[in-house]
Amino acid sequence: MDKSFDSDISSFEISNEELGLINTFTLKELKADEVFAFSVILCDNEVDRDLERFDSKTLEKLSELFVGVSGIFDHSHSSKNQTARIFSTQVVTDKSRLTSYGEEYKYLKARAYIPRTQGSNELIAQINAGIKKEVSVCCSVKNQICSVCGNDMRSEKCTHIKGVEYGGELCHCILSQPTDAYEWSFVAVPAQTGAGVVKSFGDKKIAKTFGEFNKDFIAGDEITINRCVSKELGIKLTELEELAKQGKAYREELFSKITKYASLTLSGIDADTLKAMCSPLEIGQLKALRDSLEKKAGEIIPLKPQLAKKEKANKTDNNEFIF
Repeated sequence: MDKSFDSDISSFEISNEELGLINTFTLKELKADEVFAFSVILCDNEVDRDLERFDSKTLEKLSELFVGVSGIFDHSHSSKNQTARIFSTQVVTDKSRLTSYGEEYKYLKARAYIPRTQGSNELIAQINAGIKKEVSVCCSVKNQICSVCGNDMRSEKCTHIKGVEYGGELCHCILSQPTDAYEWSFVAVPAQTGAGVVKSFGDKKIAKTFGEFNKDFIAGDEITINRCVSKELGIKLTELEELAKQGKAYREELFSKITKYASLTLSGIDADTLKAMCSPLEIGQLKALRDSLEKKAGEIIPLKPQLAKKEKANKTDNNEFIF
């Protein structure tokens, strides 16, 4: 999922200390006039549009993981898209602002550099002009904690759904214990105003039971399934296909009966018109219509033949010739 945001990119003069940090990533020692450095906010602890957020400890861990990570374009994982590199990070607390759930607002701020070359001049100009401004990050986390019950939202212990209020509290997912930071990207269209993030959950995101798959599917989450769930899902889909075939056959049978009785009771309605009238009806409604037309047809024309087999007459009463 691509969740980008206004990153508040800004450039400053490079200090000797920063230049030293930059040169820990280079083969050739660069001078201050050979690099362009800028600040970028990578993510924060506010609830985002996917109803997920990082907790404070996660931001601190991500601060460590993102040092040295490349900046690319649109999460396209190709070496030719590498355009910048983070050389320092810090978690900043804004005590003048509270999050939507009442905690102090915190964000992860990074310093990145781009070597000044003929090929990078255009990008540097776009950053300075505020054109290249929105970014999103790609990382991996271990836990997805429910804000209501405190259990992992992928476990059977949690029965809550993101976006639903429980006791006046909006349920959201707290992302914790990050395991890796892959990259950060310049993106064209921001997906949110606060912290934006692209999250990859690796094996921890795999639904291990059909119940987990169904829950994540209803919640609108990205879902990876293992072989057991895949097999069970295939069986259930096959069963649904068979039920659908049976339902279609039964519906056609009902329509056949409706057409038959309608021809006896309703004048001037052809089969195509009747089918168009019946197509939006549910099975229960079709059954009710069939029963009603059958009853009406029975009142007009006897549905049983007069020569239908009758109970054997009593010969002693000479009733053998009475119909």
